[in-house]
Amino acid sequence: MTGAFSPLIERAAELAAEWHDGTYRKSRWRPTAFHREDGMGPRVPVMAHLTAVALTVQRAGWDEATVAAAFLHDLLEDPSRDGHFFSAEQLEAEVGPVVTQYVRAVTERTFAADGTFRKWIDRKRDYVGVLKTAPAEAVAISLADKLHNLWTMNQALEAGTNIFESGPGRKRLSAGPDRQLWFIDAVLSATAEHDDARLHSIRTQLRAERDRFATLTDQATR
Repeated sequence: MTGAFSPLIERAAELAAEWHDGTYRKSRWRPTAFHREDGMGPRVPVMAHLTAVALTVQRAGWDEATVAAAFLHDLLEDPSRDGHFFSAEQLEAEVGPVVTQYVRAVTERTFAADGTFRKWIDRKRDYVGVLKTAPAEAVAISLADKLHNLWTMNQALEAGTNIFESGPGRKRLSAGPDRQLWFIDAVLSATAEHDDARLHSIRTQLRAERDRFATLTDQATR
């Protein structure tokens, strides 16, 4: 279907909002604009991140299936607030095989065969390995995801927040600055295999944020 409105994107946004309802980002860098009586005002819903990633992909010129998958890129990886997991079969039934293929390509394998939680470095190495041969659409989602994550990390660092330690209302990052830089460099290297022109602007911004992060973390450790 062509036109300004996409039922596929609408369904993806609705499904993402339902699944991630009541789940939040690890921290925030902006002062809260308002307060709620339940005290939840300062926390940033995961949906804000998903929307930023989807809009980045859309602005770079990708089609509705890619934008839909961007809204859903954490659906198979992240549990709901009740601790449940969504299956690829369920996702395909909701949005079809193409969107599901893109989502699966950017989903980390969190658990080992025996059900134990896999180490951060092992998850990231597998993720980077998949990117090398993933569809360009999935690569666009990955770059947009890492761009928004790194941008928010940099904003927090510039605001004086130590994102590598837990504190009131925030959880520390799972890896320190050296490993974070390794991962971003690995993503940039893996995605260099793809030369679609629509990737260039996202990749360029990610490189800039990577350099900003390196500078900020170097300053923070002196």
